[in-house]
Amino acid sequence: MKRKFRTFREVEEEYFRERPEEIEDYIAILFEEFADDLNSPALLSSLRMLARVTGVSNIARKTGMTRNGVQKALAEDGNPSFGNVGAILHAMGYRLKPEKLDGKK
Repeated sequence: MKRKFRTFREVEEEYFRERPEEIEDYIAILFEEFADDLNSPALLSSLRMLARVTGVSNIARKTGMTRNGVQKALAEDGNPSFGNVGAILHAMGYRLKPEKLDGKK
Protein backbone atom coordinates (compact mmCIF):
# COMPACT_ATOMS: atom_id res chain seq x y z
CA MET A 1 0.00 0.00 0.00
CA LYS A 2 1.38 3.37 -1.05
CA ARG A 3 1.23 6.23 1.45
CA LYS A 4 0.27 9.62 0.14
CA PHE A 5 2.24 12.37 1.76
CA ARG A 6 1.06 15.96 1.77
CA THR A 7 3.25 18.61 0.21
CA PHE A 8 4.69 21.46 2.21
CA ARG A 9 2.27 23.85 0.47
CA GLU A 10 -0.71 21.68 1.48
CA VAL A 11 0.44 21.73 5.11
CA GLU A 12 1.07 25.47 4.91
CA GLU A 13 -2.39 26.11 3.44
CA GLU A 14 -4.03 24.09 6.18
CA TYR A 15 -2.05 26.01 8.80
CA PHE A 16 -3.27 29.40 7.54
CA ARG A 17 -6.86 28.18 7.09
CA GLU A 18 -6.83 27.22 10.76
CA ARG A 19 -4.99 30.40 11.83
CA PRO A 20 -6.15 33.27 9.55
CA GLU A 21 -5.05 35.79 12.18
CA GLU A 22 -1.42 34.93 11.29
CA ILE A 23 -1.74 35.84 7.60
CA GLU A 24 -1.00 39.53 8.19
CA ASP A 25 2.34 38.81 9.87
CA TYR A 26 3.19 36.28 7.16
CA ILE A 27 2.55 38.85 4.40
CA ALA A 28 4.76 41.37 6.21
CA ILE A 29 7.56 38.79 6.36
CA LEU A 30 7.09 37.90 2.67
CA PHE A 31 7.58 41.49 1.61
CA GLU A 32 10.52 42.01 4.00
CA GLU A 33 12.25 39.02 2.44
CA PHE A 34 11.34 40.21 -1.06
CA ALA A 35 12.85 43.63 -0.27
CA ASP A 36 16.11 41.88 0.66
CA ASP A 37 16.40 39.29 -2.13
CA LEU A 38 13.98 40.46 -4.88
CA ASN A 39 12.98 36.81 -5.39
CA SER A 40 9.75 37.28 -7.35
CA PRO A 41 9.03 33.55 -7.84
CA ALA A 42 9.14 32.94 -4.08
CA LEU A 43 6.90 35.92 -3.38
CA LEU A 44 4.39 34.91 -6.06
CA SER A 45 4.35 31.31 -4.87
CA SER A 46 3.54 32.38 -1.31
CA LEU A 47 0.89 34.84 -2.49
CA ARG A 48 -0.65 32.08 -4.64
CA MET A 49 -0.87 29.84 -1.56
CA LEU A 50 -2.52 32.66 0.41
CA ALA A 51 -4.93 33.28 -2.47
CA ARG A 52 -6.02 29.63 -2.26
CA VAL A 53 -6.48 30.02 1.50
CA THR A 54 -8.58 33.16 1.15
CA GLY A 55 -10.42 31.95 -1.96
CA VAL A 56 -9.24 32.41 -5.55
CA SER A 57 -12.81 32.77 -6.84
CA ASN A 58 -13.52 35.52 -4.31
CA ILE A 59 -10.31 37.33 -5.29
CA ALA A 60 -11.17 37.00 -8.98
CA ARG A 61 -14.60 38.48 -8.39
CA LYS A 62 -13.23 41.41 -6.37
CA THR A 63 -10.45 42.20 -8.85
CA GLY A 64 -12.44 41.69 -12.04
CA MET A 65 -9.92 39.08 -13.14
CA THR A 66 -10.79 35.52 -14.05
CA ARG A 67 -9.96 32.72 -11.63
CA ASN A 68 -7.41 31.45 -14.13
CA GLY A 69 -6.03 34.99 -14.50
CA VAL A 70 -5.40 35.23 -10.76
CA GLN A 71 -3.66 31.86 -10.75
CA LYS A 72 -1.54 32.75 -13.79
CA ALA A 73 -0.59 36.13 -12.32
CA LEU A 74 0.65 34.42 -9.15
CA ALA A 75 2.40 31.52 -10.88
CA GLU A 76 6.11 31.22 -10.05
CA ASP A 77 6.91 31.92 -13.69
CA GLY A 78 4.20 34.58 -13.91
CA ASN A 79 4.96 38.15 -14.74
CA PRO A 80 2.03 40.03 -13.21
CA SER A 81 1.63 43.74 -13.58
CA PHE A 82 2.15 45.88 -10.53
CA GLY A 83 -1.55 46.71 -10.72
CA ASN A 84 -2.56 43.05 -10.65
CA VAL A 85 -0.46 42.34 -7.56
CA GLY A 86 -1.90 45.41 -5.87
CA ALA A 87 -5.46 44.42 -6.80
CA ILE A 88 -4.97 40.85 -5.57
CA LEU A 89 -3.54 42.06 -2.26
CA HIS A 90 -6.38 44.57 -1.93
CA ALA A 91 -8.92 41.78 -2.55
CA MET A 92 -7.27 39.81 0.27
CA GLY A 93 -7.59 42.85 2.55
CA TYR A 94 -4.04 44.23 2.29
CA ARG A 95 -2.19 46.93 0.40
CA LEU A 96 1.28 47.62 -0.85
CA LYS A 97 2.98 50.20 1.31
CA PRO A 98 6.37 51.71 0.49
CA GLU A 99 8.95 51.85 3.22
CA LYS A 100 12.29 53.66 3.16
CA LEU A 101 15.31 51.37 3.21
CA ASP A 102 17.89 52.00 5.92
CA GLY A 103 20.83 54.02 4.65
CA LYS A 104 19.18 54.93 1.33
CA LYS A 105 18.31 58.44 0.17
